[in-house]
Amino acid sequence: MVFTSVTFLFYFLPIFAAAYCSARSVRAKNIVTLLFSLIFYAWGEPLFILVLLASIAFNMRLAIVIDGRHGDARRRALTFAVASNLGLLGVFKYLGFFIGIINDVLAPLNLHIPALELPLPLGISFFTFHCLSYVIDVYRRRFAANRDPVEIALYIVLFPQLVAGPIVRYKTIARQLRQRRGRLLYAAVGARIFVVGLAQKVLIADQVALLVESVFDHTNHPGAPEAWLGLWAYTLQIYFDFAGYSNMAVGLGLILGFALPRNFRMPYTSRSITDFWRRWHMSLSAWLRDYLYIPLGGNRGTTQQTYRNLFVVFLLCGLWHGANLTFVLWGAWHGLFLVIERSGIGRHLQRTWPPLQWCYSMLVVTLGWVLFRSSNVESALDFYAGLFGWHGSQGLGFELRSKLDLAMTAALIAGSALSVLPWWKNALKLLGAQRAPTDLLWKLSLLAVSMLSVAAGTYSPFLYFRF
Repeated sequence: MVFTSVTFLFYFLPIFAAAYCSARSVRAKNIVTLLFSLIFYAWGEPLFILVLLASIAFNMRLAIVIDGRHGDARRRALTFAVASNLGLLGVFKYLGFFIGIINDVLAPLNLHIPALELPLPLGISFFTFHCLSYVIDVYRRRFAANRDPVEIALYIVLFPQLVAGPIVRYKTIARQLRQRRGRLLYAAVGARIFVVGLAQKVLIADQVALLVESVFDHTNHPGAPEAWLGLWAYTLQIYFDFAGYSNMAVGLGLILGFALPRNFRMPYTSRSITDFWRRWHMSLSAWLRDYLYIPLGGNRGTTQQTYRNLFVVFLLCGLWHGANLTFVLWGAWHGLFLVIERSGIGRHLQRTWPPLQWCYSMLVVTLGWVLFRSSNVESALDFYAGLFGWHGSQGLGFELRSKLDLAMTAALIAGSALSVLPWWKNALKLLGAQRAPTDLLWKLSLLAVSMLSVAAGTYSPFLYFRF
């Protein structure tokens, strides 16, 4: 089930709201939310809900064991918990990938390991990271292990953030699991954030999705104009798709009384790759920093060790996104520029003209999206060839021109303005959109148009669901 589906908006959400509001105590509200979260997950993954429940029970029990032990026994319990979580993720997400690599190595010897392609449980990367952060923080004595299965299960499966984040630390919502009051102001703010996210997804990301598919999937050897148009469309699609989902998650969480972390802060206004990762998928960046980069040594060692740590973290960041060499190369691409920016070259970059810094940052990010979107390295290289004119510089093909309808063109223009031009908020102020009555009218208009689009069946699945 996805937020931008008829099933969720017209059936699941109203029924859940009625059941949630009828529950009197926080405990009753938690049980209602937990049951509906399990239904939300089981709607598309009825079999793998058993994997999810087993992971919750396992990590809850291991956290209690870790909390009650000391010394080597405690470290062994943590090692077992971390290895088990990573093993679960590895079996479902990476086993086929590594078997393929081994078969490539064994090919000259005429040896072959049978391929094993397991279906990927929805949101496994996200709920595994939630479980890992919980047991690691218990080990670090950030808080005591929670012995209430309802609260721990709700922390893991809370449906707004279950399948695509943001990645939430247990400590962030621990108090809210036990004590929260429904406040009309919070609900109103949450509803506004949800509507903005819905519009970002439906009115921008979904509108440009057809153009992206045409260029990346159905155009052989694209010329320079086609390649750059398709790449910019994908740059907008992935931002508004993921930021839209995150805003909907944060909005729904706020309505329920949970303060979920912000996940995006206008990343396409960044003037360096370092700044980009402070603004893009912020909950993942913080998780990698606290649970991988700092334990590896962070920047406490030599310069070369710091560079190594950065590069390793982003190699693993790329691999986390998908079991494909293109994702690993995408992570290496960002890791390389982060290392460069920490060197003397980075200091020279900081002294250049700000618009030039922004151009550099956007060029690196957009070129990296080619690897992220391509199905294999060969396709990515072919697309790069198109970008740099090696396939010619002919104009857009007829089929592509026919897809540039009014809605898609408006989405491209609006998406460009909203994502890279910081003055749009000031423009909204001049239009009076920050005043309560006008703001309400804007949000109701966005909601109406978005709901009509959903009802017409023009939405597409969230991109990050497959990660």
